[in-house]
Parts: sequence; C-alpha cells; structure tokens
Amino acid sequence: MKKRFFLGAFMVVLFFSMLASCSKKVTEKKETTEAATSKPVTLTVWCWDPTFNVYAMNEAAKIYKTDHPNVTVTVVETPWADLQQKLITALSANQADTLPDIILCQDNAIQKNVMNYPKAFLPMNGKINLSQFAQFKVGYGAIDGKNYSVPFDNGATATFLRRDIVEAAGLKVSDFNDITWERFIELGKIVKAKTGKAMVSYVGNEPDCIMIMLQSAGTWLFDKDGKPYMKNNEALKAAVKVYAEMIRDGVCVNVTDWNAYIASINNSVVASAINGCWMVGSISSVKEQSGKWAIVNTPRLGEISSAVNYSNQGGSSWMVMANSKNPAVAMDFLDKTFAGSKKLYETILPSSGAIATWLPAAESDVYDQSNEFFGGQKIYKDIVAYSGKIPQVKYGVFNYEARDAVGRAMTDILAGKSIDKALSEAQDNVEFLMGY
Repeated sequence: MKKRFFLGAFMVVLFFSMLASCSKKVTEKKETTEAATSKPVTLTVWCWDPTFNVYAMNEAAKIYKTDHPNVTVTVVETPWADLQQKLITALSANQADTLPDIILCQDNAIQKNVMNYPKAFLPMNGKINLSQFAQFKVGYGAIDGKNYSVPFDNGATATFLRRDIVEAAGLKVSDFNDITWERFIELGKIVKAKTGKAMVSYVGNEPDCIMIMLQSAGTWLFDKDGKPYMKNNEALKAAVKVYAEMIRDGVCVNVTDWNAYIASINNSVVASAINGCWMVGSISSVKEQSGKWAIVNTPRLGEISSAVNYSNQGGSSWMVMANSKNPAVAMDFLDKTFAGSKKLYETILPSSGAIATWLPAAESDVYDQSNEFFGGQKIYKDIVAYSGKIPQVKYGVFNYEARDAVGRAMTDILAGKSIDKALSEAQDNVEFLMGY
C-alpha cells in the first residue's frame, strides 16, 4: 500500500511539474517575442520590382511600425536573378550571415531552394495562419509536412478579352467563359475570319501556355515521387497538341520576346491575352482602350476529365531565413501584414495591382469596386475567386530544366516531330540532368 501511495504521489508531482514547465515555455515564448519587439530591431528584406514588390513591402513596413515603432524594415531592391545567385553563393559557402532576414522567392524555385538547403529557411507552422490563403499557393512552400513560405502576389490566370474585337466578330464576352481550349480555337477561327486578328499570342521559345494548361489539369512535369513525368503524361500531350493546333490555325501567334508580347496586346494585334492576373497593369497602361476590355476564366483541356477553368502563372512568396537575428520579429511582421492586414492589400491594390492570395482581402470594399477600364467589371473580386479554385501542383527541384525541355520539345513538334518522340526526348534529357 505504501509503495502505491508513494508512486501515486510521485506521478501527481511529475504531472504538475510538467504542467508548470509547459506554462513557463509558453510564457517565455510570449516574453521573447515582446522583448524582441520592444528594443530597436532592423529587418532586412531582399526583393525586386520597385513599383510592385518593393512598394508592397515598404507599405507593410509602415503598417507594422504603427504598433511596433522600434522595428525598422530596410528593403534592398534585388533583381530575382541576382537574388537567387547571391542566395546560392552564400549558402554554398556557408556564409549565411551575409543574407537578409526575409527574401522574396519565385514560387517555382521554393522547392528547389528548401530541398537543396533544408536548414537555411524557417518553417511557418504555428506562426502564420496559412489556412486563409489560396491553398494552391500554400502548396508551393510545403515540404515534408512543413510550410516555408507566406504567399504574396496572385498569379491566377484569366482570359483578358478585347470586348470590341470579339463583338465585331459577332461574338459576346460570355461566349468565352467556362469553355474548353478546343472551343477557344473554334471561336478564335471566327475572330480571325471576321477581323483578321489572331486570338492570342505567346513568346515562341517559352512554354507558358502549356504550363497554364497543365496546372489547370492538376498535374505537372514530375510525378508524386519527384521523377520526370512527360512522355506518358496525357495532360501534357493534350496541351502540346492544342497549342500546336492554335499555332497552325493562326489562332495563336508566336512573338520573339516579352516586349513583343506586350506590344502584340497593347497594339491590338491579338484579341486576348491568357496569362497571370499581373497582366492587369500592362493592359491598363493603354488609356485609350479603357472600356474595351473584360475578363473571363481560363479555358480547360476538353480531353482531360480532371481539368478545370482555373490555373496559375508566375507569383512569389516571402521566406524567413534561418540566419535571421530576429526570427520572432520577422515572423510576427509577416503575420501582422501579408498574412493579416486588409489595410495593406487595400493600399497596394489600386497603386500596383498587387492582387492578394490572402482570401480575406476579397471582403474589402476595394476589391468590390468596379473597374472602368474593364467596362465596370469587378475584376479583382473575380480574380480572387478564381485563385481559390486553382489545382495545386508540385513544381519540383528541376522545374526550370523541365520547362526548358518542354519548350524545346514544342519547337520540335511545330517543326514536324511527333509529340510522343519529342516528349520522350525531353524526359530523357531531364532524367540525365537529374542523374537517373
């Protein structure tokens, strides 16, 4: 009996000791965060594009400073190519102390960076409420059960239509909503015959259109195990088949580079643009075309049962570096701004067109406003709605290499090579690079 008594007493003492320990840890964590934000702190951020990303980060800094006057955010404008190179150079040389607290990373490079340097980035789990973001964006930063990024700009695709051109062909904007790519080609032929204009354009050596089709089908260039998935990928075969048909029928025109692409849209060479929603800024720059544009969702592949009318192109996310001297502050800053401030998104939307993937932003009156350039359509509200329906895919470590391989395969297909042979060669090339 005495032995049982002492054992029971010991367990009670142990239980309350553990409870006190847990309580102490929670209190210590809270005090650590509060202490970190009560003393002078400087967070350094690397990102690119002064009128978009840099502007957004500076506005976030102003909002955070209102309640955290001791925190200063210093933004260093760093072009993406330079940022990625500096990142790799520093991490490869074990010189992480030369890196900033926060970086902006292109979504299609997150997986590669984290998998190559798993200890260089801090996971967001338990620190940021990622459930409020469009889940396709959250997925880009998910590796082995941890999330390493706070989604930022929205890359949801849309079909940007020249209302006046399609109406001159006897069609309506609504004819292009919720359609297949096959139907898009049919409508494009009508526009071509009636107006002489191609329906859409893309940069000839870039597989952007094919990638849009592929993600809308919920698949990518790698399988669930991260192995190249091209030659037996039915969605990819359907995509290159449709793209080749658009080129051959004159529905799509290839241009030489990005500047020529924007010019083809702004100069009325084509009747639409199907790309990421960040195109709003470029399209809206031609003021005399105000009222002549509209948006609908993205065509889907008719041959693929999993395909939907929603996809993504481009986009980036914020990441906290493990070398940060103030990681708690960096996390709290992102949590209170990009993951928690309607005011931030209300501020940056009108000036930069930075459409949120933080879904609560869509409840803002700013997102509900009509856009006169797009004929009074509430385009921002529509785009945020699109982003919530985009299939999630995993880009993989060799995403850039796989994209390039598909681009070369598409060139070969247009020159007469069979789809099966071109995609088989593309997969062989990527497998070689990956060491298979």
